[in-house]
Amino acid sequence: MLDTRPLVATLLAFTLVMLIWNLQPYYDTILNPSKLSINITDPNKRTFLTYGNAASLFVQMGAYRGGPTTFAVVGLASKPLHVFGRPWYKCQWIPNTNTNSSKDLKAKAYKILPDWGYGRVYTVVVVNCTFAVNPNLDNKGGKLILYAYYSESPKRYEKITALEEAPGSYNQTKFSPPYPYEYLYCGSSLYGNLSASRMREWMAYHAWFFGPSSHFVFHDAGGVSSEVRAVLEPWVQTGKVTLQDIRDQSEFDGYYYNQFLVVNDCLHRYRHAANWTFYFDVDEYIYLPDANTTLESVLRDFSNNTQFTIEQNAMSSILCLNDSSQNYSRLWGFEKLLFRDSRSNIRRDRKYAIQAKNAYATGVHMSENVVGGTLHQTETKIRYYHYHNSITVHEELCREFLPISAKHNITWFDKVPYEYDDNMKKLTQTIKDFERNTINAAPDHTNNS
Repeated sequence: MLDTRPLVATLLAFTLVMLIWNLQPYYDTILNPSKLSINITDPNKRTFLTYGNAASLFVQMGAYRGGPTTFAVVGLASKPLHVFGRPWYKCQWIPNTNTNSSKDLKAKAYKILPDWGYGRVYTVVVVNCTFAVNPNLDNKGGKLILYAYYSESPKRYEKITALEEAPGSYNQTKFSPPYPYEYLYCGSSLYGNLSASRMREWMAYHAWFFGPSSHFVFHDAGGVSSEVRAVLEPWVQTGKVTLQDIRDQSEFDGYYYNQFLVVNDCLHRYRHAANWTFYFDVDEYIYLPDANTTLESVLRDFSNNTQFTIEQNAMSSILCLNDSSQNYSRLWGFEKLLFRDSRSNIRRDRKYAIQAKNAYATGVHMSENVVGGTLHQTETKIRYYHYHNSITVHEELCREFLPISAKHNITWFDKVPYEYDDNMKKLTQTIKDFERNTINAAPDHTNNS
């Protein structure tokens, strides 16, 4: 006799699944009494039913100790809440063991919104927690707790374990010189279809420019392809480069791939890693106009300031000389893009360097939250060449050719005057030799991608 029990069981299971499927839209109503039908005794009584979640109260990227008594928590928060509401924060230290030298301490938090109002759904928040004394003085460890409040009322809040210090991990010497590096590069979010060739050139040049006591931190927001990663990997292996994966930032709608969030996280993560921290982009090249000076001597002159800004030399990313003796496909970008925008008395973007130990928060073009002075008149000492939009060009960069006579004359192109500038070209062989000797790289590009 045929056993029908498996068939019956299958039919029952299928029926149960279909029942659950059809009941799904009603789950929220069943579980949430506020969404049950309202007794409409007053036809003018309106109800507001909530579904889903909007922007988070706080999205933490990192939390760091900034000194014996200070901490910084870096993250995103709902921009409408901060624009139209009054959220606030409070800090607490909970020690692993309560002793006379290590107690449960509380501190008022100071919040900074460093993105100049550019945030979208999310704005960047840096929360500074400063305690009256070192909360982990006995070095037995503990936790930094951040209380994030939705409004002025203290009744509604989120309790966040922002940071934990393991027993024995506190090291006060790291907050004083000498630091591990002289110079640190904090890169902004890398996104888009980046050219591996341009990244190779940029990395080789700046590894040479900043010298052996330097380190580079890149943030991959989707722009580091396998080809770009292959270019950076030899530098990662030498310890010169750190490449962080921040692709998950795309879940949070902030300004321009959350650039302000990234630069602030880098500021605090590496606050005591170097004497000077530089902020600029991967289509920009730092340059010293006076060949008889060194970066060390320039920064010694600037050392009484917490930060200094750097003026740009805006370069054409399409104009090249019509020189039949050159194989342009084999030349590096800054070896063949030799025409500089010669307009004067116009505002140009500036980039900057900062003594991170004196900064509470920072921006893309400079910081407004520092202790100490800011120096702007630096153009005779240090500048940067900007090859705008060249970083995503995979085909040949030279798309418009000028006669050899353009070396000695002003050339107008698209209503902009350009003059010949081969300062970077003169350094090309030095950079190529440095790259080959440092990471044993091939002498020339084999393609333009």
